[in-house]
Amino acid sequence: MTESAARRVELIARTAMRLVAERGLRGLTHRAVDEAAGLPAGSTSYHARTRARLLEITLRHLADETTRQLAPLAEALPGPGDGPPGTPSPWSRDALADVLADFVHTGITRDPARMRARYELALESVRRPELRAIYDELSAAFHRFAATVLTRAGSPEPARHARTAIAWTDGLIFDSLVGGGAASPPTREELRCAATEMLAGLLDGPTTTDSASAPDGVR
Repeated sequence: MTESAARRVELIARTAMRLVAERGLRGLTHRAVDEAAGLPAGSTSYHARTRARLLEITLRHLADETTRQLAPLAEALPGPGDGPPGTPSPWSRDALADVLADFVHTGITRDPARMRARYELALESVRRPELRAIYDELSAAFHRFAATVLTRAGSPEPARHARTAIAWTDGLIFDSLVGGGAASPPTREELRCAATEMLAGLLDGPTTTDSASAPDGVR
């Protein structure tokens, strides 16, 4: 694919993602993408012959964009003791609560279109195996990043805790954008308090081994 063709495919995918967020999957057509992107008629059909292909490049764009955003953050994470002497680690629990609160608040207030498109495409991927594979890549990127952060925060079981943290963030964003909480989404400060409580439950709670060995009635 030439560079100009790649740029056009990216424009088509980015425009399609916006249309999915605004109109839902029923509003995503080749003609609608051409019009919204300001492209000549037939441009989208040329690069994505079928609707399935259009959905695929749209979700691939979302997954690639997310991976590009997470990669430098993961690389910049400090290891234990990386901070200057006498200063707290940049990824202390308080710092991590700030990161989680900012992530959720951004998804609710500044990036709602991307999140709505993601939810629409997630549901569609249940019925389309070719989309499921791409969506699983996106989920894996989130999980790796969350596990890395939680490892630096002292989690004894980062893989398991990452699943809980992702469910917490996704659940809050979903509820605040399209669920019952949409009428009164949480403030940034409310999110920080909730993140602090969630992290305390993860990092101060019993491990799987402790829970499994506890006597009945104590777990």
